Amino acid sequence: MSYVGVVHPIEHLRYVARAHGVDPAALVEETAHALGSLHFDPASLVVACRRIVKRHPFSGPLWWLCSNVATSSEPFEAVWELADQIRSDRTASELATALPDESKVVTIGNPSVIAAGLVRRGDVRVLALDIDHSATSFVHRLERYDVDYEPIDAGAAGTATRVADVVLLEVLAMDETRMVLPSGSSTIAAAATTWETPVWAVAGVGRRLPSACIDAMAEKCDALAAHQDPWTLDIEVVPTRLLTDVIGPQGIMPMGPPAAQAECPVAAELLRTVAM
Repeated sequence: MSYVGVVHPIEHLRYVARAHGVDPAALVEETAHALGSLHFDPASLVVACRRIVKRHPFSGPLWWLCSNVATSSEPFEAVWELADQIRSDRTASELATALPDESKVVTIGNPSVIAAGLVRRGDVRVLALDIDHSATSFVHRLERYDVDYEPIDAGAAGTATRVADVVLLEVLAMDETRMVLPSGSSTIAAAATTWETPVWAVAGVGRRLPSACIDAMAEKCDALAAHQDPWTLDIEVVPTRLLTDVIGPQGIMPMGPPAAQAECPVAAELLRTVAM
């Protein structure tokens, strides 16, 4: 994601707010640049952060960025430090290190951090579950790096998780009790639990949030489900009790409070309703 040309910071933020289908880390970096350029108008910073998370309500890294910026005493220094943190995220490397040799792994959709970890390994086989062609970009990336993969119809989730060594779920956001995940993740997590296959949450920088943020995401999910069939949503809120472990920038940890410790404070200003 890049923004071509020199534009007013407010227009830049509007562009970021409208962006969809972008890698979360790239979106955070672009947002950080846009927020950093508001130094001439610091009063606009919190309003801008609130609008960003309103437009991207299920992006944990954006909530993390905006929460840290909104609560910082030096927000225009913090924003660049945060961008650097997500740029240097070690989660993919830690995932590559933690995977057993010659393992079979199950994934779902288009997980960017998981993809970055798998391409570092030459000995894994990926059973890539696809729902409505959501895994197309993911398998193309695996193909470019000669990673052994097989596209699997979502209807075969039970069999795939039975033969796998580990199921990998890339969380959009999480706290101690809940995860926000791409739709279909609960199916493979529950199936894996049946077969006692380990289920790892891959939680890169910015995915562990205070419970108030997850509450806001769950409420948004419920509000969307009130106006459309719940099974048509592209995200779902799933209990963390289905996990065995969490992979993050510090390595692998058993699922529990330390593994889900929030990476940012609660920014009450971001939880207020605001019109775009």
